[in-house]
Amino acid sequence: MLGKLLFRYLKQYRWLLLGVLIFQFIAAMASLYLPRLNADIIDQGVARGDTAYIWSTGTFMLVISLGQIVASIIATYFAARAAMAAGRDIRLDVYEKVSGFSEREVSKFGPGSLITRNTNDVQQVQMLAMMGATMLVTAPLLAIGGIIMALQQDVGLSWLIAVSVPLLLLFVLLIISRMVPLFRSFQKKLDAVNRVMREQLTGVRVVRAFVREDIEAERFAVANTDIMVVGRKVGSLFVLLFPVAMLVLNVTVIGVIWFGAIQVDAGTVEIGTLFAFMAYVGQILMGVLMASFMTIMIPRAAVSAERIGEVLASESTLTRAASPVTAFPTPGTVAFDDVEFTYPGAESPVLQGITFEAERGQTVAIVGSTGSGKTTLVSLIPRLFDVTGGAARVGGVDVREADLDYLWKGIGLVPQRPFLFSGTVASNLRFGREEATDEDLWKALEIAQGKDFVEEMEGQLNARIAQGGTNVSGGQRQRLAIARAIVHQPDILIFDDSFSALDLSTDARLRQALWRELPAVTKIVVAQRVSTITDADRIVVLEDGRMVGVGTHDELLETSATYREIVESQLGVEV
Repeated sequence: MLGKLLFRYLKQYRWLLLGVLIFQFIAAMASLYLPRLNADIIDQGVARGDTAYIWSTGTFMLVISLGQIVASIIATYFAARAAMAAGRDIRLDVYEKVSGFSEREVSKFGPGSLITRNTNDVQQVQMLAMMGATMLVTAPLLAIGGIIMALQQDVGLSWLIAVSVPLLLLFVLLIISRMVPLFRSFQKKLDAVNRVMREQLTGVRVVRAFVREDIEAERFAVANTDIMVVGRKVGSLFVLLFPVAMLVLNVTVIGVIWFGAIQVDAGTVEIGTLFAFMAYVGQILMGVLMASFMTIMIPRAAVSAERIGEVLASESTLTRAASPVTAFPTPGTVAFDDVEFTYPGAESPVLQGITFEAERGQTVAIVGSTGSGKTTLVSLIPRLFDVTGGAARVGGVDVREADLDYLWKGIGLVPQRPFLFSGTVASNLRFGREEATDEDLWKALEIAQGKDFVEEMEGQLNARIAQGGTNVSGGQRQRLAIARAIVHQPDILIFDDSFSALDLSTDARLRQALWRELPAVTKIVVAQRVSTITDADRIVVLEDGRMVGVGTHDELLETSATYREIVESQLGVEV
């Protein structure tokens, strides 16, 4: 998966990578050539007292060193450009894929995990791409080239290389074999920390209302400790690499000096040649160490790439039709034809045998006890879920055959938990129609009974709104969400228990304004309060996912025992 992911996103930057290879090759060759020149200065310049040779060769070494520095900088720049661009493309593709997910896929991965996959996981792959590009040529050239150059010195100490290099490789492979499962566990623990943190921030009011601060702090501490323990194990293995590598390097150098000194004393090897051999041994082990560092990064990046690949390979259940319909014969109508819906893994359907119609301009209310499937039912209209049986039609077209953008353009949804985005009142209201004028916004606020409190806010339409609308009350948040749906100018308005935070008088004024100002818009209303839907053209009564009644308020009082029980229970409370 890692190789496929890197190839997919780096192939379009192959010219940058080619530049990396060329300049890294130049830098590596310069690094290999410098010890040879240094040996010549010692053996031919210092030993003979040839100052001119020392100056000329030293100047040449300086030029080569400067060229090596420039080549390394250019190669690193190209590698960074390619890696960062690839990371940007991966994040964009993951974001677009997640944006097309239905609620089923989002629930499968979890919001916290999806955020981690698009941030930390992408960063791991991005870092590997950058380090791999910079070390792709350098490490093998230093290792293989160093071996060749060291053998050319012919000092009879090659057996030291034959011992030290395999020993270092064996140790690195042992570390990697232990780190792979730890990296996989670390990413899962990171998901858990993000999930717990997100839940506590989102539900901070609930936490404080039930005095759960200590318990939630302990819950976060457990998740935090888990990731700390795994991270410590990873770190413990990682920190072993460099000390052991330096130990192998230093012991090898000591061996070279020890056995080389014997040969120098015997007059079979010159001092410059011995120094060059030591430099090449250092380069060989440095090349192995760089390759080892890369191999340690690979397991974590591989785990991250696998997690990213799972998201990119997941297909949304909201598949687009081969020939999507972009023209509705009867815009504004909604029809359910023997609809059935079952959640993945559920033993029985949550909705079954749902059949009713809503004509253009009508108001259809949906009532029922908690858990009867009301929210699930209205979620099928904008195709947040796909039916598992029967058909849901909008404008006379099965929603599965409709163009999604065209379908959503004609629907205004006010969810059960209204969400406002960080920005201003105006930016939130224009969320569905950017070209809306200020007059359109004030008109929508007037219908939604939100004009008065917006006028009192500092900046009015330009008043700041915090993420999630946490700086306004629940009722104000609901009215802003309703106004946002009105600004969208849809053919169908869906209110999923959107009046629950409003007092009875505000609820009544809002409904009257909706019926009066938007007579041609079809309204699907999920409500708990009977007073909200008594004047609906049609009321659908649900119980345990089945229709147990449909008709007007008066008709249902006569024909539906379930509806009558709901009315009597609420009237008993409200009167």
